[in-house]
Amino acid sequence: MPTTRHRSTRNLSAPTSARPAPRPTSARVGLLQITLAAVLWGTAGVVASLVHRSTGLGPLEISFWRLAVSSATMLLVAAPRLRSVVAAARRDPGPLAAAGAALAAYQALYFLSVTTAGVNVATMVSLGTAPVVAAVWEAFRRRRAPGRLSCLVLVVAVVGLVLVAGGHGGPGGPHQTLGVLAAVASGTIYGVSTILGRHLAQHTPAVAMTTLTSVVGAVCLAPFALLAAPAVVPADAPLGVGVAWAGIVGMGALATAVAYVLFNRGLRGTPSSVAAVLTLVEPLTAAVLAVTVLAEPFGVGTAAGAGLLLGAVAVLYLAPGTRGLETAGGAPAGAAPVGPVPDEEPDGDAGDGPDRGVRARSSG
Repeated sequence: MPTTRHRSTRNLSAPTSARPAPRPTSARVGLLQITLAAVLWGTAGVVASLVHRSTGLGPLEISFWRLAVSSATMLLVAAPRLRSVVAAARRDPGPLAAAGAALAAYQALYFLSVTTAGVNVATMVSLGTAPVVAAVWEAFRRRRAPGRLSCLVLVVAVVGLVLVAGGHGGPGGPHQTLGVLAAVASGTIYGVSTILGRHLAQHTPAVAMTTLTSVVGAVCLAPFALLAAPAVVPADAPLGVGVAWAGIVGMGALATAVAYVLFNRGLRGTPSSVAAVLTLVEPLTAAVLAVTVLAEPFGVGTAAGAGLLLGAVAVLYLAPGTRGLETAGGAPAGAAPVGPVPDEEPDGDAGDGPDRGVRARSSG
């Protein structure tokens, strides 16, 4: 890694010429870090499904415990720069509270989709919804119809969504419609919250924003999780209870905090366009694990829809007309605030900390 401290940013569309040219070794390490972060984000849905089937915990409880672990991990990460966290909370209490509540909502809806329609449907539909929301918002904000390329991308994305939604999910197949609606709602909330949170992300350090939104999200979900009826462990649980709880800890610590640290450090030596495409490893990881670990069917229609969605998202990442749209890097599956992130305080590395997430350029 370079010894000088670079500006940390989640805005992958920023001109790469503004960054110092990365050394070959640094560039290779950056590619590996971003890829590993995307793989970690891609495990969240599969782990949540296994936890649900092994413990009887519902989406709200799983989301709460994941954010609780994430909060604890991030408080440890933020300890050396606690003053910046406190300062951010005092400066923008309302926007940070809203961002944390949105995080809780789209996480819970994503896991609801996972448990009712399967990982593939949940991941692909929520992934494709967020950039569509962003594109529509950009057209509305500029008060002009999208260009031909944008319209084509939106049509392709919608067709992909329909094909994926019409496929067969995993064990929760009978609730396919509910799962699809939950995934659409998750992606929509994520896209809207990211658009509205751009100003907040402009001046809030990455560690502070992630720590505070994780804490707020956990607090929002706590009443639902702690007052829920006792979970009944299924007789055919695929995992032991201890292993399942270890999975929850892994989702909070590895697929959130560690993944975010890797992603932001990887951005220091990786071109924007390359980093954007690498984050598409997340849904591919989720799809492979869903088929191999959960034995979810992945028919021709679902595969075609997933291909159209990933293609549309890639175009939204890379097309010149999409400048200024941020990447979510793993959300909703990953819990990551997005947007251009200012430098950290001098007592810490720029960009250290976790949370999509996104993953989609609107916006995990």
